[in-house]
Amino acid sequence: MDDSVGILVVEDDEDISRLLCSIISKNGYNPKTAYSGTEAAIYLENENWDMVLLDLMLPGLSGEEILREVTKKSNIPVIIISAKHETQTKIDALRAGADDYITKPFDIEEVSARIDSCLRRYRGTADLQKNNQIRHEDLIMDLDAKKVSVNGTDIKLTAIEYEILYLLMSSPKKVFTKANLFERVWREEFYGDDNTVNVHLSNLRSKLSRANPSEEYIETIWGMGYRLKT
Repeated sequence: MDDSVGILVVEDDEDISRLLCSIISKNGYNPKTAYSGTEAAIYLENENWDMVLLDLMLPGLSGEEILREVTKKSNIPVIIISAKHETQTKIDALRAGADDYITKPFDIEEVSARIDSCLRRYRGTADLQKNNQIRHEDLIMDLDAKKVSVNGTDIKLTAIEYEILYLLMSSPKKVFTKANLFERVWREEFYGDDNTVNVHLSNLRSKLSRANPSEEYIETIWGMGYRLKT
C-alpha cells in the first residue's frame, strides 16, 4: 500500500471517525479528519486528496453541500458513509456524484474493500491521463490532440460531445444526471431543459455506434442518469 495516498474523513462522531481512520491506516493510506462540513471545505480548498469519506449529517455545511463542491471541482472519488438508510437519499447522493454509499452501522471489512476498490478505479484512470490518453475497451481519447478513436477509426466530435465523453470516461463508474452533465459541460445552472442534453447525448451515441455497431459505450441508468458502460 501507499501511505502517500491521502483520504479525508468527514465525520462529526469522534468514535466513528477514529474507526474509519484506523481502517484507512491499516490499508496503508494516510487519513485526515474533519469534524464539520466547514472544516472539510477548508481542507478541500487548500490540500489535494485521493478520496473523501463523507457523512451527510454534519454541523456547518451539510454533506450534500460538500459533495456538490467536490464533484463540481474535481473527479476524486467520494464514498458516502451515513446513517440515512432511505433509498431516495442514496439515489440523490449517487446522482450528485458519489461513487459509493455505505450505511451505518457498517462492516469494517466491507469498508476496507470498498476503499481499495474505489481507489484502484480512480488511480487506474489517473495513470492513463498522465499518459495523455484515456482508454475504455476500443475507445481512446487523446487528450493532447483532442481526438477520439473507436475500433482504430478516428471519429469527429463537436466540442460539446467531446466534453461529455471526457466527463464520462474520466469517472467511469460514476452516474451523471442530466443536471450534472449540463452544469459540468456548459458551466451554467441547469433549469430542467432536458432537450439540450438529450440532443448532444443522442448525437454522441450515434457517432460511437456507427464506428462500432457491436459495442454500447454509454448506458442509461433509468431514473438516475448516464455512465460509461462497463
